[in-house]
Amino acid sequence: IMDGVSVYESRLKMGEKLAYQIIEKYPDHDIDVVIPIPDTSRTSAVQAAYILGRPYREGFIKNRYIARTFIMPGQETRRKSVRLKLNTIKSEFAGRNVLLVDDSVVRGTTATEIIQMARDAGAKKVYMTSAAPPIRYPNIYGIDIPTRHELVAYERNDDEIAEKLGCDWIVYQRLNDLEDSVNEAGERSDQSYETSCFSGTYVTGESINDEYFAKLHDLRNDDAKLKKLESTGAAQAAKAGMPPGSHDGCENLQNDRRGAARA
Repeated sequence: IMDGVSVYESRLKMGEKLAYQIIEKYPDHDIDVVIPIPDTSRTSAVQAAYILGRPYREGFIKNRYIARTFIMPGQETRRKSVRLKLNTIKSEFAGRNVLLVDDSVVRGTTATEIIQMARDAGAKKVYMTSAAPPIRYPNIYGIDIPTRHELVAYERNDDEIAEKLGCDWIVYQRLNDLEDSVNEAGERSDQSYETSCFSGTYVTGESINDEYFAKLHDLRNDDAKLKKLESTGAAQAAKAGMPPGSHDGCENLQNDRRGAARA
């Protein structure tokens, strides 16, 4: 429960509204199976499968020792880390039209690799859905969302995003449906939310201008992050295609207490 809202129930609502939107846009869809991208999309995928009348299947096995890929510096590092993070169960993909459900799509690096993995596992068609609306703007209040130009949805429509990702089509949650999902699972029906990464409307208003975003870009783009890694001695791991960490990149450095124990 967060601020009186059941996270589980809100995710169920998100999956339900996604399914109805798919039925609205593609009434004659040929989806054979619904597969979540683990872990947080599972609840939405279960409900979407129920509404669509299609089986829910686990098609990916997750390596739980890989850090979040969308915040890793460098496109190649993120791409390789996705392959380390997930493995496919080929029998769930072979010869099927697959609907993949994710909680969000940020840069699109993870989604692109996962879609290709599904095709490599034998899927005939791969459809993509996101329980969140398209992320087209950076967050400036503490969440490490990249600059606008690094976001796959920035200045692209759904067809262009699908082409970029390599899927047959993509359906995003509508912003009003996302807000309704949370409100319906909570104690208030009229709660408003900070949705700047979806809408581009910032609660701090006119103080957020182009000059601010230019400064934000200089601080957050991939080159800036790699330079920061070099200054902390972690650049070699990044250039090798591994997230900075011990055990061949599978554990975050801050979790490695062995040096402290030896001292």
